[in-house]
Amino acid sequence: MKKNLYIANLLVAGLMTFTGCTDGFESDNANKAGYTPELQEYDLQKYVLNLGVMQQGIYFNYDWGKGTDWTFQTIQNLGHDMFAGYFHDMNNSFNDKNSVYALNDGWTGSAWTYTYGYIMTAAQKSEKINQEQKGLLGVTKILKVELMHRIADTYGPIVYTKFGQEEGDNVDSQEAAYRQFFKDLDEGVKLINEYKKANAALEPFAAADILMPAGKRTLSQWMKFANSLRLRLAIRVSMSAPDLARAEVAKAMDATAGGVLESADETVAVSTESGYKNPLGTVNEGWGEVFMGATMESVLVGYNDPRLIKYYSKAEGGDIKDEKGNLIIAERNKIAGTYKGVPQGTGVTVKDENRYRLHSKSTITKQTDAILMTAAEVWFLRAEAALRGFTSENVKDCYEKGITVSCQQWGVNVGDYLTSDATPSDYVDAFGHKQLTGTASYLANVIHRDIGCKTRAVEFSTLQRSAAHLASRVDVNEAFMVGGAAVKAADEGDSGKMVVIDRVSDDPYQCATGIYDVHKIANGEKMVPREWITKDGTYVTEEFIDYVRPLIQGDSPSVMVDGIPRHLYMGKR
Repeated sequence: MKKNLYIANLLVAGLMTFTGCTDGFESDNANKAGYTPELQEYDLQKYVLNLGVMQQGIYFNYDWGKGTDWTFQTIQNLGHDMFAGYFHDMNNSFNDKNSVYALNDGWTGSAWTYTYGYIMTAAQKSEKINQEQKGLLGVTKILKVELMHRIADTYGPIVYTKFGQEEGDNVDSQEAAYRQFFKDLDEGVKLINEYKKANAALEPFAAADILMPAGKRTLSQWMKFANSLRLRLAIRVSMSAPDLARAEVAKAMDATAGGVLESADETVAVSTESGYKNPLGTVNEGWGEVFMGATMESVLVGYNDPRLIKYYSKAEGGDIKDEKGNLIIAERNKIAGTYKGVPQGTGVTVKDENRYRLHSKSTITKQTDAILMTAAEVWFLRAEAALRGFTSENVKDCYEKGITVSCQQWGVNVGDYLTSDATPSDYVDAFGHKQLTGTASYLANVIHRDIGCKTRAVEFSTLQRSAAHLASRVDVNEAFMVGGAAVKAADEGDSGKMVVIDRVSDDPYQCATGIYDVHKIANGEKMVPREWITKDGTYVTEEFIDYVRPLIQGDSPSVMVDGIPRHLYMGKR
């Protein structure tokens, strides 16, 4: 229809040139074949161009000459993905930075830089151009919220309501930003409703829509997305602003508001059929850097999750050798055909990078749609809303529906997953190293389950870091001993070694430092002797107390400055 319109216009223009010789020479010889503003009007390109930028820009994949994949990696993969435990990036160039929590400022700030440098400007243009195109303006409002709530969740305060102003304080608090998000969703839904009433048979955004699923690229589906997005944001503020959350949940779940995402075929994702390329696919396939995180192995393998085969590939086998060709570990073949993750905080160097190169990788490719929201997530949000008393829905039904829909989305059978009593598995890496954590979490879960009170787990290492000012004199002295021995060993050329404390005598208590091969120690576990634990398993014996008592002797008073311990105090400046 539109092509015919173009042809008709060009034919008319051509016929008119035969009506005169020199009259109107300049206008007759203008380039009628160019993509003029008039032709842009016919297929709405003038109005949807910036919306295309916004859709691709949510997962920054719009090339302004700076590339797409690298920018995405810094925005998402080396930050959110890694810290959530989904993936571990095995590029040794990165493993002295974010992987070990030494954050790179440039990477940390890239989401802010690129969003405001490119995507928000497109949003601003779309709002201006589409003032008379209510349906497209409504889509713009919804897209802007989807884009910017990610930025608010990352950084807290953001520039939103006063974006583009050159003077004054233009930063919104996170609370102010979220309240405006809800208002913009209100406006977006209102505009779409007004357009639909006036133009019931028209879908002005269908041809340019790359987020809604094929066959559902309608303004009605955008309203569903808006309601689902409202539900997500409401649950995120449910603890800080419960009254606001309750009101927004009611709006989202209002039967007359257009509904929310419910079925497996309603996934909102940036479609690769449009020509979009999933940048995580490049990082995974092209660069070989996206590996399963240890947390995902523990959870997915422990629960025997049927979606595991869709998320990650199985590990490969093979012996691991050092730079001289010497066999490091033959047992590597034991992980072949299993799912094996990499623990967060693993600082991989060039020398030992290959130790993890055969672990499980992500299945995401360049042709995988980049998911923004699923119906499964919405069912989980509904479960939480019901749990908080915001709705009368059944919590269990919503939760199980979420799992079922997720399995349907990934094309697997839920099987007995819903009735299984399995628990997350202990993580043991390919070299036999156990991740010696989880006791606190286990106990917290048991107490919460059996007693019903709110619990929180804190590991011993966290307590030590946060209360170093309470260390005993013995603790401090031995820390200096270990540090001194480590420096001496390094100066003497020792490598691959660790400093240990050997107890020389119990009474009087005496100890000395020793240097041991780290590879011989790392694979071993030293268990607490059973005789140090009471028969009922609820406490320790006097023998244990006698062993640890010398370790807590002596005070080590801290230097306090303004009520805060100053561990190294050089005096006033």
